[in-house]
Parts: sequence; structure tokens; C-alpha cells
Amino acid sequence: MPYLGELSALLTAFLWAGSSMAFASATARLGSFNINITRLLLAAVYLLILIPVAGFDIGISLKQGIYLCISGVIGLSVGDTFLFKSYELIGARVTMLMMSLAPAIAALLSYYILNETISITGIIGITITIAGIVLVVLDREVNSFHKNKIISIGVIYAFIAAAGQGAGLVLAKMAFQEGSINGFVATGFRIIASLFLILPFAILTNRYKNPIKIFNANRTALWLTVAGSFLGPFFGITFSLIAIANTNVGIASTIMAMVPILMLPLVKILYKEKLTIRAIVGAFIAVGGVAVLFLR
Repeated sequence: MPYLGELSALLTAFLWAGSSMAFASATARLGSFNINITRLLLAAVYLLILIPVAGFDIGISLKQGIYLCISGVIGLSVGDTFLFKSYELIGARVTMLMMSLAPAIAALLSYYILNETISITGIIGITITIAGIVLVVLDREVNSFHKNKIISIGVIYAFIAAAGQGAGLVLAKMAFQEGSINGFVATGFRIIASLFLILPFAILTNRYKNPIKIFNANRTALWLTVAGSFLGPFFGITFSLIAIANTNVGIASTIMAMVPILMLPLVKILYKEKLTIRAIVGAFIAVGGVAVLFLR
């Protein structure tokens, strides 16, 4: 299918935009650690039901399993933990600004590790897209629904999250280069591997308490987490893996970074925010950059 990787990356961005809104609201109610772990547990349950029912082939090589497990640990256990913590410390605006570095990190790593190169047109498209994203993210009015004081440690956490996301995608791509893997199966390996690391740590450090008791006291946070888990870790991660399997990692991660742009209508509808001229111009620039990536 033409543009399968690019279309999957764009769908991923739509899914992550929805899940980001859900998780941001849930995190404000129950904290980052509870939401991060619960979303992975729910996604694991979804996958453990879907994979046998759909009859997906779970047979992969040892090397593919190692790559996917390390990818899950780096991208989900480490990267997403720091991502959720940075949301809590510095808010969505600055966090997403730092996360716009993820495509550059992914492209750099894929160049040195996977020997992937990007054409001049591709580089132009990536640059235009990131410029549009940064313009929107820096717009204070559009992002005023989540205001936090900038804390240096929060910025560091966001950078670690961006690096974790980029490195996780490159490692997943290495698994796909070894042979064909179903996207949902690959997601399952990544999520379960991440849970093997983060869940015991959270329980031993008393950071993750009885989820039934916690969510029973806040049903809204429960349904937000259920919906976000379905959109993000379940479908979103799966389509992100399909994207990198079918196109350049740097290009796929750039299109997936469109989340702040796609969140604009959600912010307008849910938070009644006025969209400024700068935000609208930034959105058009980013969309233009993605168009260049499709037409490269």
C-alpha cells in the first residue's frame, strides 16, 4: 500500500492527540505514576485478549524479541515515565516543545545505527513541520488550560522522554528489519517488557497503590484512563510501529509529532480556548511540512 508508513504515522498522531487529552485530565486527578502504569496494564489486557482471538502469529526470533523488549523498556518504562512526570512538573506546553526534539533524535540515531538517510526534500519537510509545531506549542493562549511554572528538572525530564521515544523507535525498527512482525504482537512485547521493569519498582517504592481503591474514588479518572489506554498504548503504539516498519524512522516520528497541532480543535471544543493567529499559522505550516513529506 502506497504511503502506508506515512498514513500510519498520521493516524498515530490523531490517536495520541486523543489519548494525551485523556491522560492529561486523569493525571491532574490521580498523579502521573498511577496513570502511567494503569494505562500499560489496561493495554496489556486489551492485547492479551485481541492477539489470540484474532489468531495473530506470535512467533518471532530471539533477536527480534530482545530488540522489542529493550525498545519497550527505553521507550515506555523510561521515556513515558519521564514524559508523564514532566507533564506534572512543567505542563503540556513546554513538555511538547521538548518532545518536538524526538524526530531529530530519532533521525540522528537511525542515521548512525540503521544507516537510514533522508533526501533533501525530506529534510525540508521535517524542518517545516517541526517549525510549525514549535510555533503552536509556544503559543501561550492556546495552551493556557495547563499552566505550570517552568522547572529545570522538568525540562530535563522532558528531554529524557524525547530521547527515550526516539531510541525506542529505532530499536523497534531493528526488530522489524530482522523479519515480518504483526504490529499488535510487537506492541505486546514492548508493553509487557516495560511492565516487568516499572511495575515491581513502583510497588516496592510504594508509588503504585491499590488501583481499585484509587479509581473507585475517582470514576472520571478511571474512564479517562480506559479511553486513553485504548487510543494510546493499544492502537497508537501499534500504528507507530507499523509506521516505522514502512518508512524512514525520522519521517515517521516527525509526522507523529503532529500531536500539538491535532490537539487544537480539541482544546477549542473542550476548553473553549480562542485559537490565535499564530497557532493557526503554525498549524498550516506544520500541515504543509507533512504534505512535503508525503510528496517527497
